[in-house]
Amino acid sequence: MKGIILLNGEPYIDKIEKREGDIVLSADGALSWAKGKIDIDITAGDFDSLGYVPQGSVVYPSEKNFTDGEIALDMLLERGCREIEIYGGGGRREDHFFGNMQLLYAAYLRGAKCVMRTACSDIYCASGKFVFEKKKGRTVSLAPVGLKAHIIESEGLKYPLHDLTLTAGSCRGISNIVEDDHAFAVCDEGVLFVFEIKSEGV
Repeated sequence: MKGIILLNGEPYIDKIEKREGDIVLSADGALSWAKGKIDIDITAGDFDSLGYVPQGSVVYPSEKNFTDGEIALDMLLERGCREIEIYGGGGRREDHFFGNMQLLYAAYLRGAKCVMRTACSDIYCASGKFVFEKKKGRTVSLAPVGLKAHIIESEGLKYPLHDLTLTAGSCRGISNIVEDDHAFAVCDEGVLFVFEIKSEGV
């Protein structure tokens, strides 16, 4: 069962695929762009952005110690979703985008595979061996979650990553290129943010 979170960032213009059994949760102002685009099962948040409370919503106070995105993630994890996609997480306010990046790591820590799909990139957290299957030609960038992450080996990338430690404060790991349909890298220490760039020059 897949969970889909819709956030109030840059509206996602491409198709969002919903399969039978998937749960779609619209957080606060996301309803303004997502209504009519996909069938929504749950609306939740404080609704300070949307300006009204949709009927049947799960409502939280506006003054709280967590974001509407955190509410959405917790609700889907509690419902058993271990595969989660986030749309509308990029653009607009950079502080919220940074917060939405933390949702990827929060899901990772709880054993869920979570990817944020923006107009330009697919972003997720990874450790161990992760594969770029049929992504030949795509630009990928890697950054440590926290202070550092170590990559022991890679294959099928233009710039090989062997016994490489990526550290906070460095841009090493930005703009590699997938050159094989079965490329991979192995992170044996720490966790990485992985950015798969959809198109160049955007």
